[in-house]
Amino acid sequence: MVECQVTVLDDPVGESLRGNHAHLARRIGRAATYAPGVATFSSITSEPDAWNDLARLLGPGQFADMFSCAATPPSDWEPVFELDGLQMIWAGHDRPNPAATTGVVELGEQDVPDMLDLVERTRPGPFWSRTRELGTYLGIRDGGALEAMAGERLRPPGWTEISAVCTAPEARGRGHAAHLINALVARIVARGERPFLHVVETNTGAIALYERLGFETRKRVTFRGFRTP
Repeated sequence: MVECQVTVLDDPVGESLRGNHAHLARRIGRAATYAPGVATFSSITSEPDAWNDLARLLGPGQFADMFSCAATPPSDWEPVFELDGLQMIWAGHDRPNPAATTGVVELGEQDVPDMLDLVERTRPGPFWSRTRELGTYLGIRDGGALEAMAGERLRPPGWTEISAVCTAPEARGRGHAAHLINALVARIVARGERPFLHVVETNTGAIALYERLGFETRKRVTFRGFRTP
C-alpha cells in the first residue's frame, strides 16, 4: 500500500471532484457539485465570492450539502441541518483475508431498485439513483433478497471512503456489515489505496464495529447543509 497524504482528507469532497470524480462534477467558477442523482455534496474554494458561484450552480432555494466544510456561508443562506461526526481511517494492521469475501456480490445498475429499497428501510445516509457510480458497491443476498450492502463513495487521491453500510432489520446480527466492510477494505488496499469513512458521533454501535475492524478516529467533523438564497 502506498503512503497516502492525510491532508487531502480535510476536503474530501473537493479533492474527489477535482480528481477521481471529475467526470461526475458540475462546476461554475470556484464551486463544484456532483451531477444530479449521484450525490448532493458541494465544494467551494476559500474565496468569499465562491458562495455566489455555488448559488448560481445550484439555483435559488436549493439544498447545498457542504459535508464537513467549515466555511460559513453568507447570512441569507438558510441552515438546514448540523450534525457532529467522526472521520475514521483504516490503521492498516491486519489486512482482511480474501477468503472472507465469500457470499459477497458486486451490485450493478440492475440492482439499483433493491439498493434504494434497502436504503429507504435502513437510512444509512444520502444515497440516490446514481450513487453507485461513485465506486464499487457490494451486497449480500439471501433467496434473492438484498439483505445488506456497503460501497465506495468519496475518492480523494490515495483514499477511498466506505459508505452506505446498511443491513435490513430482519437480517441484523449475522455479521453482514463486518463481512462487507472487510471485503471493501481488501479491494481498496489491493489497488494501493487506503480506506476511510465517516460516522455520526452518536452512532456508538457503528463506531465500535469500525474500531474492531481496524479503523481509528482521525478527527471530529461537523456535517452541515444549507439552502441557497
